[in-house]
Amino acid sequence: MSTKDSEGVYQKLRKHLDQFPIGFPSTKSGVEIRLLKYFFTPEEAEIATHLTMVPQTLQQIHKSLEKTGISINKLERILGEMAGKGSIYLARGREANYYFNAQLAIGMYEHQVNRLTKEFVADMRQYFDEAFGKEIFRTGSAQLRVIPVEKSITPDYKVAPYEDLKQFIANYEGPISVANCICRQANDLVGEPCKHTSLRESCFQFGGAARMYVAEKRGRFITKEQALEILRKAQDDGLVLEVLNAMKPTAICTCCEDCCGYLTNVKRLPRPAEFLPSSYYVQVDPDLCTGCETCVNVCPMGARTIRDNVSEVNTERCIGCGVCVPACPSDANKLIKKEKTVVPAKDVFAMYMQIMDNKLQMKKLTQHH
Repeated sequence: MSTKDSEGVYQKLRKHLDQFPIGFPSTKSGVEIRLLKYFFTPEEAEIATHLTMVPQTLQQIHKSLEKTGISINKLERILGEMAGKGSIYLARGREANYYFNAQLAIGMYEHQVNRLTKEFVADMRQYFDEAFGKEIFRTGSAQLRVIPVEKSITPDYKVAPYEDLKQFIANYEGPISVANCICRQANDLVGEPCKHTSLRESCFQFGGAARMYVAEKRGRFITKEQALEILRKAQDDGLVLEVLNAMKPTAICTCCEDCCGYLTNVKRLPRPAEFLPSSYYVQVDPDLCTGCETCVNVCPMGARTIRDNVSEVNTERCIGCGVCVPACPSDANKLIKKEKTVVPAKDVFAMYMQIMDNKLQMKKLTQHH
């Protein structure tokens, strides 16, 4: 393939990936093409343009590539290599394997855990700043939602099953895996270690995602007891609990605002609460508050200020994570349930379909105006 042809195939792939719920927008700098070259060889890029977000068998993909003359054995080898690099998804079934495109995030980026380079981290940060950070929040439908830390929930609240991580893990019947947090790993690599926690193995996967992570040597299987112990440590360290915005999430992240790419970008927004769904917000009892500023220091969204020696909450910035509740030495903070609570999509596929619907609606409005 000539240099011109190879450049063309990366542009073709970028346009293909840009059609997904979380797109792959272009930039003036061309950093997005550098990232695609990190994920795909020219031959792999061409194959990736024949995949979708809907899982396909080897035979189905081979049929769409018939004109290229590639053998089915070679195609299977290349698809396996792409999955090994985290460029695509591979779901191993009993009777057949299924392959499908991954979005950049959540997807290809997270799959680079344990194989990061400084150059890749720099390019990802540049792409987030130039275009991708806006793309994540463009539709107003979030990939992630916040679950309050367990210590912040009072017994008088009836917690929905999809908001109780302890019960979710305790009742989960499939495999669970844990992997290193790629965001902290990236910060370690560039000499900016996390100030909040020493935890590194702190991102969970469930079901098929767990099997995939272990098969591709990105994580390891753990017991429910081990998962709950890591979760306790994360909450003790004041980390924000983020899950995929579905009733049956396939992943749980334990995040802080100085490492997590998602939280970092949410924090830049004027109203973070609109883009990171939660059913709660914090209220302060002025009679108990001493103005000690502990909440100001631990709040990941900069939602707390001190006025007249009493803490105040900016509800447009408060994401209801509950981190400030157990941290308060005078027990002045309390989580309040919103009148309109968050009801996530029934599963991850439905979540992305909702994001896609919003994206298409926004496109129609833009074209109309």
